[in-house]
Parts: sequence; C-alpha cells; structure tokens
Amino acid sequence: MATLPNPLPKLAADPSGRSLGLRLPAGALVDTTDEGLWHEPLLWCADGRALPGGWAALEPARRAGLLPVVLETGDGHGGPDRWQLMPGKVSYPGDHDAEEALAEYWEEHAEEGAPWPGTAEPAGPDRDPDTMAGDLVDILLEDGGPLKEPRLALVPARRSADVPAAIGWTGPANHEGDTARLSAVLRSWEDRFGIRLVTLGFDHLMLSVATPPTTPGAAEAVAAEHFAFCPDNIHQGADPTLGAYARHQVLNQPVWHFWWD
Repeated sequence: MATLPNPLPKLAADPSGRSLGLRLPAGALVDTTDEGLWHEPLLWCADGRALPGGWAALEPARRAGLLPVVLETGDGHGGPDRWQLMPGKVSYPGDHDAEEALAEYWEEHAEEGAPWPGTAEPAGPDRDPDTMAGDLVDILLEDGGPLKEPRLALVPARRSADVPAAIGWTGPANHEGDTARLSAVLRSWEDRFGIRLVTLGFDHLMLSVATPPTTPGAAEAVAAEHFAFCPDNIHQGADPTLGAYARHQVLNQPVWHFWWD
C-alpha cells in the first residue's frame, strides 16, 4: 500500500524519540509479520501498561507522522509481534470505495433478497473527534477498566482509519482478506461520524464516535453498515436483530466496538 515516509527507524538509534520531539517510555519497534521480518518497523509499542494521560503525551507524535493507538495484549493472543501481521497483502485504503465495499459485504451476509439500504447520512458536527478520543482512552485506562494489558503504540499513518491497513492487521481475516477495504469504511465513518480508532486487539477494535446517530431511523441506517462491516456484531449478539442492535449499540452511543470470529 502507499505509505508516508516512515519515521520509526529513527527510534532504533533514538529510543526516547527526542529527535522527533517525543519523550517515549521504554518500548520496542515491531517488524514481525506472518512471513518473517518486514523491511522496516510497522509500529512502536510501549513495554509497560498504558495509563491515563499516556495518549495525550503522545500527541506530539502526530507532527512526525505517527498516530497513537492502544493495543490490547492480554486477551490471550499476546502483543502485535504474535498477531500474524501481513502488510504485504494489504492494498491502499484510498483505492477503495466505502459504499461499494459495504454493499458487497451486505449482499454476502444479509438474508437473500434483502436490498442494500445504502449508507447513512452524516450525523452533523458535535464534539471534536480527537478530544473525544483522548477522553475515552483515559476512561478505558482507569483502574478496573475493560482493557486487558493495554499498551500504547505509534503507527505511521495519514489518518486514524488507516492504522489497521498500515500494520497489515489480520483480525477480520475470516471476513475480509484485505484490511484496506475495511479502512476505507473507517475513513467514511471518520468523515460522517467523527470516529477515531482508539484500541486494537488481535481480532477486535474500538472506535470513539464524536457524532453518533441521535434518532432511531438514523441508528438503524448505521446498524446496517455495522452489520455489513462486521456481521458477528449482530449474529452473536444477545438479540440478533438489526433493530435491537441499533437501539442498544448505535443510538447516541459514543463508542463502537467490533469483533470478528
């Protein structure tokens, strides 16, 4: 895939990141893929547990072309060096149309004959997406939070939506072999709903949502997109219907979570 110049190699000789205007905690560069070592680092990952305030401390990395994300490493699959990353199999998100990808997923997984309803309308301006993401991360990283062994990471990417594709993430491999197509959808959600990718695990991700749908009709339209993007969200829910999912997981919800079996 097309990428920005990668600033991560500078951290090999400068682990603190001072040359990039950073003060990084102890960490390591990750270049391990399913097919051996990649020709350059894919990400930087901190050694220790992420704490509230850590995300904000990484904000200067954006000026260097690095975006923060919290990796969940204690869910039984270990850290990103064990995630079977496959950057060589991923295309560029900008080469894909989000609605076309969603329509194809819908046709494959929806009931036979059910027409694709199309993408939902934007929800309108609300909170600043980056502020929303930082606030959510601090909540998630509090003592007793839901994340298991969270670690801060930095990924060379143009935008939050591109992070999964940039590292060759294979979490949705049973649903989509080219993660760039899912990143294209995330780009569309960035533009329409102010999402930011805040956490990534072996087979799941979490988004902050600055402008979630605020009416039942809008929530149902977004629920259809969620079903196409990640059918397991609905199929394996307590009430596996789009209507219930829209009411409980989309309407006015500032967090969207996706998990692939």
